[in-house]
Formats: sequence, structure tokens, C-alpha cells
Amino acid sequence: MKDYYQVLGVPRGASEEEIKRAFRRLARENHPDRNPGDKAAEERFKEVNEAYSVLSDPPKRQQYDLYGTADGASQAGAGFGGQGFGDANFGNLGDIFDAFFGGGRSQSSGPVRGQDIQTQLVLTLEECFSGVERKLRLGREEACPRCMGSGAEPGTRVTRCPRCGGQGQVSTRRQTAFGAFVSSTPCPTCRGRGQVVERPCVQCRGSGRAHIERTISVRIPPGVGEGARVRISGEGEMGARGGPPGDLYVLIREKPHPRFLRQGADLVTDLNLTYPDLVLGTELEVDTLDGPCRLAVPAGSAVGQEIRIRGRGMPQVRGRGRGDLVARLSVEVPRQVSARERELLRELAELSGRHGRSKDSFFKRVRDAL
Repeated sequence: MKDYYQVLGVPRGASEEEIKRAFRRLARENHPDRNPGDKAAEERFKEVNEAYSVLSDPPKRQQYDLYGTADGASQAGAGFGGQGFGDANFGNLGDIFDAFFGGGRSQSSGPVRGQDIQTQLVLTLEECFSGVERKLRLGREEACPRCMGSGAEPGTRVTRCPRCGGQGQVSTRRQTAFGAFVSSTPCPTCRGRGQVVERPCVQCRGSGRAHIERTISVRIPPGVGEGARVRISGEGEMGARGGPPGDLYVLIREKPHPRFLRQGADLVTDLNLTYPDLVLGTELEVDTLDGPCRLAVPAGSAVGQEIRIRGRGMPQVRGRGRGDLVARLSVEVPRQVSARERELLRELAELSGRHGRSKDSFFKRVRDAL
């Protein structure tokens, strides 16, 4: 059994935000686009997604924390065997109930909500910035188009179940040493539907459901990023016995950008300058996702220094405003210089030496800065 907390590298009491941060980091590190042909990274990427799908969903996480599984296979009550019940070894509390009262636990036959489904959508940074509307092709369980969900072949009748009288449940009375007990179970004749068909639909075989391929339009809001899940209500699997449909979750995958590195709502870009630009200061035009803007570099700036341009980053998904653009300063060293440039550099070195600094130390400082 996988330890999902260990997969994401978070403690069992981690908050939703801690889980989300861990998932985004690991998903980015192991994304197939960044590790082409790496099977180990691909498997790790799948494990991280599986762990996040459970720990990011409060009901699934609660189920996992209690029973070690997220599929509803409860292990509650295990271990009662030999503890005051003779030699009986009961697997769970339901088995204890069955042993005393002869089985027949009550089960719901009412409407059941449909399952949620999830799909992935790969976006560029520009699409994440502005938001986008996409057409998604997906398959899901819907009402059978031939019988319109009734389960009966067109032209035949759907009648009330004679065994349960349309209730969908049958009751059983049992006499035990503790008195009489009545239990209810889904009707085996109509399987809890309360209706029977004369002739089952040939397409869905009486289930009333069919796998249908649909193209739906999905609107992705501005500001989403790697690992975000966009919920589209009512676009999941159809419910049972008149229950509501589930939801569709669109998991966002973000393509790496050649110029910008995303850090939350901030965008980081490297700005190549010349040595004189750093020493004397300069003003230049830098590109952003929504057009160029002016940036002033103060005199005496250092390599690696960061200059923020407020409000020119990514939009905030849950809030107003935008993040910042962070310009990280670096020096562009020319591979070749002209004779005049070499002469000026040597003159600069000599001038530096006249003020108590050697020529070697000057070039060493330039080399270290670069």
C-alpha cells in the first residue's frame, strides 16, 4: 500500500496549501515534457498525481487517513475475533451484525450522485495569463440514446416491480434471541429501481446507461497554473436512479516558457546588460506578457540583483490584482572585441590601478562578477 504522504513528502497533518505546494513542485520536476524518454520520471509523475487526487479531496483524504485506502473498502471493526466473541473471527462490524441477526443490512435504493471525472489540459504561459476557452473531447456514462435512460427497448413497457411494489426494497423479518428484527435490502428483481422492463434495450442491455463521446466547451479563467484543477459542475458521469450527475475536473498542465520562469503569481526573467550599464545605470525596455514596459537600472547595480516591476506578473486567480515581474540582472560578455574596445578596457584597468588597485585585481573582480 502506497503512503501518499510519503509520495508528496509532507507530514500527515499537512495543510491543503502545503499539499498543493508539494504537488506543484514534484509535478514540475517529473513532468514528461521536462523528462522526455525518462520512464522513472513518468512513473513518479503518475504516483504524484495519484497521491494528490486523494489528499486534495477532503472526503477521500478522510477515508484514506481512517482506513489506508481511498476506494471505500473500509476496514473498520477488524480484529474483534477472540475478544469476548468465542472463536469467531469477524472481518468487520457488518459481519458481527450478520452473525447475530442473520444479515440483510439496510442499503439505500434512492438517487445516487454520478461519479466525478478528470481530464488534463496543456496550456502555454500566455494562455494561463489571459484565460482560454477550449473544446474538450471526453467519454462518459450518459442516458442511453436508444431508450432515453429507461432501460426498455423502444415500444415496450416499463411496469412497477411486482416483488417490491415499486419501492425498490424488500423487507425481511427475523426472530433472534434478542427479539424480532426487520432489515431492508435492494429488491433483487428490479435491483432497487422499483421498475421492470418487458424487453431490455438492445444497446444498453437494460442498464439505461451508455458510454458517449462528447465535445464540451470549457472556459479556463486567467491566472491558473501547473497543477490547478478547474471544476465544471454537472459534466461528470450520470447519476443512478435519478441522482444528479458528477462534476468534471480539468487538471492544468503548463508548458515551460523560454523567457519567463513562473513563481506563483510572479514572473522571473533574466536581463542581460553590459558592464557599463551596471556601473553607470541605464533605462531600457523589457518585454512582459501584455506588452513592453520601461525599467530603470540604478547605477552600481550588481550581477544577480533583482528589480521588481509591480503588477506586471500573472493575474491572481482568487483575488484582485496581479503578481510582479522580477528582472534578474546578469552581464553579457562579448566573445570578440574590437581593437578600440580592447584599448579602452586596458585604459580602464590602468585608471583603476592608479587609485590603489592592481590591474590583476581589477580583472579578477570583473571575472568574479561575471
